[in-house]
Parts: sequence; C-alpha cells; structure tokens
Amino acid sequence: MLTAAPVAVGVAVAALVIGVPRWLPGRVVALRGWVFTRVNGDESIPVPGDLIGVDRFREVYSHPAASGRSRGAALSDLFWYWLSPGPEMHQEHLEAGERYDAVALVTRRILSVPRARAEELTRRCVARALRDSRGVVRLRDLMMPAWAEFSYELVFGEPCPPYARDLIVGNADDVVTALKCCGLRHMDRRDRLTAYLTQSLPRVRHELPAGLTAREQALYLQGAFFNTAVVQMSEAVAHVLMALARHPDVQARARDGDDRYLDQVIAETLRLYPLFGIAHRVTTGDIPLGEGATIPAGSVLCFDYPAFHRAGFPDPERFDPGRFAPGRAPIRKLNHIPFGMPANRPCPASRLAPLAMRVAVRETLRACRLDSTASHTRSLPNRGPCLLTPLGVARHGPGQRLTLLFMRVRDDWEGLWRSLVQLVLGTYMVWDARRSRLCERHFSGGAGSAGS
Repeated sequence: MLTAAPVAVGVAVAALVIGVPRWLPGRVVALRGWVFTRVNGDESIPVPGDLIGVDRFREVYSHPAASGRSRGAALSDLFWYWLSPGPEMHQEHLEAGERYDAVALVTRRILSVPRARAEELTRRCVARALRDSRGVVRLRDLMMPAWAEFSYELVFGEPCPPYARDLIVGNADDVVTALKCCGLRHMDRRDRLTAYLTQSLPRVRHELPAGLTAREQALYLQGAFFNTAVVQMSEAVAHVLMALARHPDVQARARDGDDRYLDQVIAETLRLYPLFGIAHRVTTGDIPLGEGATIPAGSVLCFDYPAFHRAGFPDPERFDPGRFAPGRAPIRKLNHIPFGMPANRPCPASRLAPLAMRVAVRETLRACRLDSTASHTRSLPNRGPCLLTPLGVARHGPGQRLTLLFMRVRDDWEGLWRSLVQLVLGTYMVWDARRSRLCERHFSGGAGSAGS
C-alpha cells in the first residue's frame, strides 16, 4: 500500500514539472539580464529612475544635449552588431550633423505619399498576405511579406517582385530574430539584400543623399526601409491583432465600429506593447536637473518606454482602449509617446504608420476572426501565434477548442525552450559584440566599415 509521504512527494514533483513553463522562463530572463549587465557593463542612467523621475521624462528626453546617438556608449556596440551590415548608415544611429540631416530629408520625402495612395497600397499588400492564410499562423510572419512589399513600392515606385520580397523578408526576419536573442546572425542573408539594393539604386524613385557612395546609399535604404520599417510595422500590426485575438469583446466592437474606436485600440496597444523597449542617448553636454544635480556630458541615458507608458495610468497592465476615448485627457498630456518626441529623433513615419496600421487591421478583421491563447508580451518572441477563422464559420466548435488548447500548451513549452536559447545565444552575442567593438572602432577610425 502506498504511504501518504511518497504520494505527496509524487504530486509535488508532478506539479513542479507541469508548472515549469510558467515559472522557469521568468527566472531565466532575470538571469539573462544579470549576465548582460556583467558582460556589457552598467554604464547607463535609467529614465525614469532614481535620478530622473517620470515627471521629468519628457523634459530630459527633449533636452538639446540628449542628442548623441551612438558615439561613446558601450551599449552601441551591441546594437551596431545586431543591425549590421552598415549600422553606421542606419538613420537611427547616425550622429547629428549634415549627413543625418540629408538622410532624414530623403526619408521624409520617400514617406510623403498621399493618404489615398498609402491606404490603397496597404490594402493590396495585406490582401495578398491574407489570401491563403487560414488556421494557426504566426502574426509577425504573416505580416512581414506585406510590409516588405509596401516598403519596396515606397522606395522604387513599382510592385515588388517575389525575389526581392523574399530577400527583404529574409533580412528583416534575421535582424529581429537576433535582436530578440532567438537566433544568431546570418550575414549572408543580409549581404544578399545589400548587393541587390546596390545594383537597384538607379531605379529608386527619389534622389538619394548626396555625398554617399553607392554602398552607403544601399545600406541607408536597407537600414531605414528594409530593416526598421518592415520589422516595426510587422510587429506593430501583430501586436494589435494579438490584442484583438485575446479580447473578443474588443474585437467584435472594432469589427463593427468606426475607425475612431480602432484608433483607440491601436493607441492602447502601443501603450501596453511599445515597439521600443529602451532608447539610449549619449549626452553631448551637461543637463542641469536643479538643486545642484547635473547629468554630465558623455552620460548614457536609457529611456524606458514601457515604464513611462505604464506610469500615471490606473491598472496599467489591463488592456483598455477606453483610456483613449473622446472626452478623456488629450493624448499629448498622457505618458504616451509610441513614435518618440519631436525634439529628439521622432519616428519619420509617425504620420504614415498609424494610417497604414489602421487599414491593415481593418482588412484582417474583414477577412477573418482571430483567437489566441498564447502569451502576449512586449517583445513578442513567439511571433504571435493566432488562429484565423473565415467569417461565417461557427465559433469555437470542438476542433477549434482543441486547437486553442494545443496552442496554449505548445506556447508554454516553447517559451521554456526559447528562454534557454535566449540565455545562451544572447550571452554569446553580447560577448561577441563587445569583442568586435563595431561602434567604438568606427569612431576611433579603426574600421573602414562597421558592416560585419
């Protein structure tokens, strides 16, 4: 006869094993953060933090001296490593000056398309992505080809051929996978896109920045439009669709409502799941804080978007589009800056992106219903598992319920395995980036190109 003690031990062990996917990933993430700090150094000043509170976030972010981007920060070596080839030509990492101004002007010109054309282009690209998409999909993967085609047509003014689309998707997916420490870099995928863009420069519909070599022009396009734009638009729309999939009542209202409510949904999604986690800046001069306190020149400020977006909101972890309903406080007075701030490198697509996102989400809602039991976090390392069901099909039949249960179990165990992969690969990439010193060598004149 079994005694009570062995049975109790067996139950405890079983509970521990079953619960592993719930508690272990968080511990591994914490360990990964500790390792990153040990390897990469602890050089930054967190904002908000002990020195700079939430109430001064906007003030410090907008200060003219908070304008350095890469030079002088060990953290930059890591971002340059992830964004290679050509991080020195990536618009977000160029230091202020004539080159940055010239590149930023061209970016604004390429993005300055009439609203009707932007909406029509978005509809075409998203419709192609949705054409044969049913069942369980990964939302980020679903959307990436659409935004690859969208960006291509903005740059070249003509439909994107399949070969170019595949190059762009391969490049963007490799960048974002490395950024999330879910996989190592594959520079051959990225270099193939660089070569294609270099030979395609004569077909670009706008004059490119003067004073750049052909390779530099290609790297500028690759960084601004085929890394940043494709990755961030894919993730932004995936976040919105994932939020709708996990909140059926919001999805039903968004499908039947007008665009004003959908704008609220998008705003709340970007509040809870901002595309930027940390934006680091290097101070180019002293920033006085009052009462004798000063942030000295050369300091690295790490602006924490998620922390800022949660401050000042009741029950900040709850998804509630009503926070942005008409009659509430104007968005400009809320802790809500999904596209940055005008005084410090604002997102050049801050006008176009919300418009295109709205059309993409609306097209998806017109085609299918979304359901998901997978986890939804800001970094979206699971790429947004979701069940797409054509409208008109019965909701939650036995097959669908089984699919959703399987999705949840699979996501839990994938999260466990992924956290271990991120720990190992992330630690290696942080070490390799510090060893390579791409940013430091570039500014010291020790490297002709920070492309590898």
